[in-house]
Amino acid sequence: MRMNAYAKGRDALDDDLADLAVEVFRLLADGTRIRLLWALSGGELTVSALAQIVGKAQPSVSQHLAKLRMARLVRARRDGLQVYYSLQNEHIERLVTDAVLNAEHAMPGLPVHHGGDQSTECETAGGGE
Repeated sequence: MRMNAYAKGRDALDDDLADLAVEVFRLLADGTRIRLLWALSGGELTVSALAQIVGKAQPSVSQHLAKLRMARLVRARRDGLQVYYSLQNEHIERLVTDAVLNAEHAMPGLPVHHGGDQSTECETAGGGE
């Protein structure tokens, strides 16, 4: 995995950038939105498909998607009457995946993502999780 200035050497983080990151976390502090982003990590889906996956009504899912779209976490593509949603970029997928994998460590027993491996440390990003 390629390292950059944010991953190595850690200079002071600009206030505006920190504030934007806080807004992302604020938006992600909702179980339905995490489930929507998790579902979209598998590829683009319609609102009706997302509503079925997360077990919520379509109007509710549409409202969540509108907030995620305004924050540029998801994008929409219209095809006729259908609107397809997808993740805005690979960083959102990684953020949600890492949050879920980290949450598994708080659960009792061996985290599912370790797949029976008895080690206590996760592999590094890109290491075949």
